[in-house]
Amino acid sequence: MRENRREIASAARLEEFFADRIGAHLKDRRKRESFAMYAYGLLGDGERKSAEPIAARACGDPNQTKRLQDKLLHFLGRAVWDDRAVRLEAARYAIEAVEKRAPVTVWIVDDTGFLKQGTHSVGVQRQYTGSAGKIANCQVGVSLAVATDSEQIPIDFELYLPRSWTDDAARRREARIPEHVVFKTKNDLALDMIERAIAAEIPGDILLIDSAYGSDSGLRNVVRTYGFDFGAAVHASTKVVRLDGSGRDLGKPTSVLELALRTQRKFRRLTWREGTCKPLRSRFSFARIKTLNDDGIDLADREPLWLVSEWLEGEIAPSKFILTTLPRRMSKKEIVRILKERWRTERMYEDLKGELGLDHFEGRSFQGWHHHVSVALCCYAFVVAERVRAFPPSAASPGPNSSVEVAA
Repeated sequence: MRENRREIASAARLEEFFADRIGAHLKDRRKRESFAMYAYGLLGDGERKSAEPIAARACGDPNQTKRLQDKLLHFLGRAVWDDRAVRLEAARYAIEAVEKRAPVTVWIVDDTGFLKQGTHSVGVQRQYTGSAGKIANCQVGVSLAVATDSEQIPIDFELYLPRSWTDDAARRREARIPEHVVFKTKNDLALDMIERAIAAEIPGDILLIDSAYGSDSGLRNVVRTYGFDFGAAVHASTKVVRLDGSGRDLGKPTSVLELALRTQRKFRRLTWREGTCKPLRSRFSFARIKTLNDDGIDLADREPLWLVSEWLEGEIAPSKFILTTLPRRMSKKEIVRILKERWRTERMYEDLKGELGLDHFEGRSFQGWHHHVSVALCCYAFVVAERVRAFPPSAASPGPNSSVEVAA
């Protein structure tokens, strides 16, 4: 009986979320209906979550399925509505819920691949994606997520368009890429999302980025000017100068890998979180350093940073290196716990794809891709809010790896 009441209450909140909070940005009834139908399709149990199977499940009448499919395809590919406004509304909804338990402190920039067949899906080409761990025929989406100590919420996404798309007039016409959209690097797209989130006053003051972004000293400098601390993974070849306890440099520049190997006696085992099966722990070393970059800033004027090196069990050398501005007064365990928030992003991608069909979009247009992603982000925001309600602070925690199925 109690479970039934919870399901009824959750269904009522979902209807209110779509109709009132998201619906306020969709303007007319047809768009609100199409949004709700598509969102319910993504939240549902179907194995495939693209327009045709969603229409088939929603209709039940084979004679009407094609009409509903066309309606959904028009909503995604042709209907005009504001992705950014819808995503921001969803982000605020989820943040309101999670901050009743814990504050949002961390932002995470990352990217994920969408494997594709053929050459017509907008942005597709052979390129590296961490999702496959290799070069593959795929689209790449850059994301911005925010996090508490137990939840991550994806709040924005941008499709990376290689020059093979932005510089090809025929492909632009085919994919209906707007004229104002020009080539931008993944780092540029990340900065765009960061700036939008700052303008929207999204909470958080620590930015985590992987080495594809963190090795860019320009990006790190800009993030710092915005008032963020950062945890930026870097390549093993990144050059630094080690500092003593007084902040004086101790010698010639060296790579972060060489420094970690020279100070391997300083590696200590730290447990940063209790996992669902076992404690999460590894070996880390900390060194105060300054970076060497060709960006016109003298070494004396550079900010001292922590270099956090990780030596994974069974490996012959340290393999992960993170530069961070997190303060020296913070305990090393707390620094590691914060830096490790980025590793939960892969689980977030898995839930978005496996449970909410993020990678099931079969359209080819630029707008269609972004509209589809917007609906998926709204669904995820609702699921996170429901999960927090289902497990309030006084209840047993489901842990950071709980599936979206908890509240779907």
